[in-house]
Amino acid sequence: MPDLNIDGPQAGLRQGWSAAVGDYAIAGGWTLSGEALVVGDAAGGIYVFDGKSGATVWAFPGIHEGGVLAMAIHPSGTAFATAGQDGRILIWGAAEGKVSRAIDVGSGWVENVAWSPDGQWLAASCSRQVRAYGADGAEVWRSDDHPSTISAIAWSSAEELATACYGRVTFFDASSGEHRQKLEWKGSLVSMALSPDGDIVACGSQDNSVHFWRRSTEQDSMMSGYPGKPSALAFDHTGTLLATGGGEAVTVWSFQGGGPEGTRPGVLELHVQPVTTLAFAPRGMRLASAARDGAIVVWLLQGGGRGSPVGTARMADLVANLYWRPDGRALAALDARGDVTVWRIDSRHDRS
Repeated sequence: MPDLNIDGPQAGLRQGWSAAVGDYAIAGGWTLSGEALVVGDAAGGIYVFDGKSGATVWAFPGIHEGGVLAMAIHPSGTAFATAGQDGRILIWGAAEGKVSRAIDVGSGWVENVAWSPDGQWLAASCSRQVRAYGADGAEVWRSDDHPSTISAIAWSSAEELATACYGRVTFFDASSGEHRQKLEWKGSLVSMALSPDGDIVACGSQDNSVHFWRRSTEQDSMMSGYPGKPSALAFDHTGTLLATGGGEAVTVWSFQGGGPEGTRPGVLELHVQPVTTLAFAPRGMRLASAARDGAIVVWLLQGGGRGSPVGTARMADLVANLYWRPDGRALAALDARGDVTVWRIDSRHDRS
């Protein structure tokens, strides 16, 4: 394990600002090209903070009855969608803080929400169904029931949506909802990440493994041996590296050449509690990881998934999510106590 004290100097991380929301900070994201940070909490509140100072721009505590569950920033950065236990989706204008459209999905929790890469479609999952909405918020189609509650959704392209649930990943045509592809595997899939080109699908499984497919060949493989469920997955911007949690170490698989089959992954060891979330910077080879004890590490990766820590920090409680600012020069963290902290990134550790 590298000789680095998590409570010591932050090296590649420089303190920016801190703020707080009313409850467990569950979801967030950067709007307006990084000018503002949006945060949703377990008490149903939506908060917007100035990206440079951390001052509260506007706030609506308790607007989602029961709590916020998911958030998605529109690709333009000028709007965002929130979803919650109240069965509603709210579409907001980022600058003015007004709801432009409220969508009643149903009586169930809306657990996942995602904009298509071109911003023309909004997808949301509620229990066993996924639904697609147009840019105006009108429902275009909804799926039949999946075999289980949908655990994750993601867009492989502007024309195609993927869902994960027990036993399968399904790809839907964005405009019609017709099935384009099904990738089946007997097991409960708890997380999903797609490579940027949409060809590789990686899923964390209830049986402490990571399962992945190459869509072009429908060939599947499995990486096992994790001490826990790999609920944290992240591809880098090139689609070459896949970082996975599932324990105290971060395991990084390389898809370069013939990998990862038959190769040894990079293992990043510094955390002393299980990793809760992972996020690659928008460019370069920086990876941020966070754990149950609030510890945050920024790693600089090399070929084959090897890497070394270049910055450390700590939050007060379990880190729920990490968000890189769109320019890659700042990192935001949300924790279970409701704390929100932003660090500035030392540009000397950037690598394209």
